[in-house]
Amino acid sequence: MNINISEYVQQLVDWSLTSGLRIGVTLVFTFVALKAAKFLAVRLIAALTRQKDDVEFQKRTRTLGSIVRYVLDIAILIIAAMMVLGELGVEIGPVLAAAGIVGLAVGFGAQSLVKDVITGFFILLEDQIREGDIVQIGGQGGLVERISLRTTRLRDLAGNVHYVPNGRIEVVTNMTKEYSRYLFDIGVAYREDVDEVIALIREVDEELRSDPAFKDDILEPMDVMGLDQFGESALVIKARTKTLPMKQWGVAREFNRRLKKKFDENDVEIPFPHVTLYMGEDKQGHAPPLHLAREGNGGRPADTRRDRHETDRG
Repeated sequence: MNINISEYVQQLVDWSLTSGLRIGVTLVFTFVALKAAKFLAVRLIAALTRQKDDVEFQKRTRTLGSIVRYVLDIAILIIAAMMVLGELGVEIGPVLAAAGIVGLAVGFGAQSLVKDVITGFFILLEDQIREGDIVQIGGQGGLVERISLRTTRLRDLAGNVHYVPNGRIEVVTNMTKEYSRYLFDIGVAYREDVDEVIALIREVDEELRSDPAFKDDILEPMDVMGLDQFGESALVIKARTKTLPMKQWGVAREFNRRLKKKFDENDVEIPFPHVTLYMGEDKQGHAPPLHLAREGNGGRPADTRRDRHETDRG
């Protein structure tokens, strides 16, 4: 019994000095490789973003950097696992063959997952969206906080976080790609002179572009496209402005504030909706009677016949 224990201990010592030592070294190198991959990815992103002062370039670099780091981590872990299995005496070939068969079976059963990964790969390859963009995808809209091969994480204006599987993305609407625009539909009363109103719009735009707080955000003078439609109660003038990405809403709010003040100064009416009632006529040209009632005391309809009688008597 003592001989068996001594032999077992000797085998354990021999294994620890050979395969066990190699497994320990492999795990240490794996840990170091993961840390190195993270460090290099961060330094590479920092170096690239410093070289080019472009917000769009920086967003794309950060997005691709996170994906590259994810892929490197997966590759390092797979290589380390294969080396450890080899030291444990496990044949790698049969394991890989079995993994391939299992992967094929899982692929048939998880087609949506495969679709998510493939769609995410092409979204990144074609640079459709990046971290920091404001987009509408999968029926949701918001700021892209993180994008991976499988999902895209959005945060909307209310602070809600949406996780959208990439396989559900059919149409991508990117509102901050290279530049942004804001479309204005400005309604004024029918009595107003359209040319004078357009001149006031251009004047407000020029003042806004001269303001140090907004001049760097606005890329071009406002494009006033003219009278767009005859509304039910207003003439609608269409215009649009071009800004840096994500700056269009702030510029639009400030423009609307200044335009309202400019219209008030120049007595330009921004009309309320008007309703026209037409009672119709018969073949003899007579219109049907229109019965009206006014609100009396207490909010109840007053007797119009009594009011008319009291008026005639007075």
